[in-house]
Amino acid sequence: MNPELLSTVGTPLPSGRMITSDEGDGDVQALWMSDGPATTELWAGLYAERNRTGLWPLLLDSRGPHDSEFSPWGSGELFPERMSSPDSHDTADLLGRWWKNYTVIDEDDDMLSPEDRLAVTAPFGRVWPGLSPAHRPAIDPDTAAGDYAKYFAARRPNVRLGLVAADSGAQALTAAGWDGPVNYDNDTAKFSAIVASWEERFGARVVAVGPATLHLSVAAPPTSTSGALLVAAEHFAFCPDNIWQGSHPNTLAAYAERLVRNHCWDFWWD
Repeated sequence: MNPELLSTVGTPLPSGRMITSDEGDGDVQALWMSDGPATTELWAGLYAERNRTGLWPLLLDSRGPHDSEFSPWGSGELFPERMSSPDSHDTADLLGRWWKNYTVIDEDDDMLSPEDRLAVTAPFGRVWPGLSPAHRPAIDPDTAAGDYAKYFAARRPNVRLGLVAADSGAQALTAAGWDGPVNYDNDTAKFSAIVASWEERFGARVVAVGPATLHLSVAAPPTSTSGALLVAAEHFAFCPDNIWQGSHPNTLAAYAERLVRNHCWDFWWD
């Protein structure tokens, strides 16, 4: 990110610093981060300016209240140099391949029997059902993003503000070099490609991101259980830990019920 972009910002910025990535020659400045907690008013002002400035505002979460470096952001554990381009990946292909990988039946699995493993992704089993169709927005995507930013910051009052040179939240994840899903794939551009598709089909917006978490507002959530099942299948392929390690029962059907008319999607990778 070019620090000169900060001069185009009209909203007064608090004290902060450019963050240099910990990869390569150490000369890539991945983002700007505030020194202290961010207010939702600050986030909202920068969000309103994003199309003019080319800077996407993110609420940045850390590993915990006792993380003095505010990792991974403050410690520079960011790897933009090793990411590909989101435009080089096909959403349907990615999700279909990941679904196939995560629904493999292992006869030696000591956690679930083959029958129980298939039950996790019922009614689809091992068959990838394909992408969900686009949904009609229930509210304006920018309104949904603002509402969720207030909700998230209230729950996580120590979040800081990040600014990334990107035209969208999906692109910002790759541009910043975030590697939250690294235990599944170390190329964030693949996940950005899927989030970009959700931006188009569901009015999703990237509001906040943590070391291994991602938080989206959603203007067009599914409004029926059947529609939610298809969205849940995409979520499982994108982040299987949401189902495997989520609230009981750990099934796609139970997870889908929680997506109906829900205007925020949260993801966590173990």
